[in-house]
Amino acid sequence: MAFKGFRYFFFIMVLACLGLAFFLLKFIDICIYSQRRNFLHLPDIDCRRTPPFLVLLVTSGPGQLKARMAIRQTWGKHRLVAGNRIVTYFLLGITTKESDLVDITFESQKYRDIIQKDFMDSYYNLTLKTMMGIEWVHIFCSQSRFVMKTDTDMFVNIFYLSELLLKKNRNTRFFTGFLMMNAQPIRCRGSKWYVSEAEYPASTYPPFCSGTGYVLSTDVVSQIYNISESVPFIKLEDVFIGLCLAKLKIKPEELHSERTFFLHKVGFSICLFRKIVTSHKVKPYELLIYWEELEKSKDEKCPYV
Repeated sequence: MAFKGFRYFFFIMVLACLGLAFFLLKFIDICIYSQRRNFLHLPDIDCRRTPPFLVLLVTSGPGQLKARMAIRQTWGKHRLVAGNRIVTYFLLGITTKESDLVDITFESQKYRDIIQKDFMDSYYNLTLKTMMGIEWVHIFCSQSRFVMKTDTDMFVNIFYLSELLLKKNRNTRFFTGFLMMNAQPIRCRGSKWYVSEAEYPASTYPPFCSGTGYVLSTDVVSQIYNISESVPFIKLEDVFIGLCLAKLKIKPEELHSERTFFLHKVGFSICLFRKIVTSHKVKPYELLIYWEELEKSKDEKCPYV
């Protein structure tokens, strides 16, 4: 009789646990759904099932379709690199042109790689755009290992970047890119990068990495998201991220003993581009040419090999 009572009790407890698990799963789904409503467009990925090794977040504008198409055909194409999954998504705001909204909706439905919210798309909202990407990773893709923020006018060597990240073997509190040390605010009103003393009174910025391309471990993404509202807003997104890092006491560091991130446009050569991570001011047609040349010459030897 006691054994039957125990079996009955055990059966009830199993049902209760299953019911609690079902409730928790539903609760999580409801929370995710409520967070989804803040976004106009979201990419088609479930990071819980297929966590990426590297998520590339590319700041873009509604009128930059040619650049996005070139990236989709080259370094932004979803692929496995040494068995590690790499995915690319584009960060966009909105414009006042109704045709832009229609075009972006069509593009998002076709490629499923756009993240968008309803702030105005402008250079001075780049911090909002970048934080939108940070928020998306924190909510929907915290299972990834690394995140890279970059721009549409960049060449990115995802193969060499992946190789260096694996060699570095740093999965936490890691932030790298083109290091900017002791940079000073530009007080000239005519400058694109003008920052008033009211916006930022100090004479130097904390260490940060150029917004042309920086890479961080995903735990840092969540930490930045969690403290970002307590950091004074500044329109220069790379400086704002640097302010967040300073508050978190995370120091940007070099990825490699030799320079791999470049602020300027690097003259193309096959051997050189195999050993850099980024080059700036690359036009869409140039990107397609560079990539094709690199693909064709995979078996060619370079002096450093």
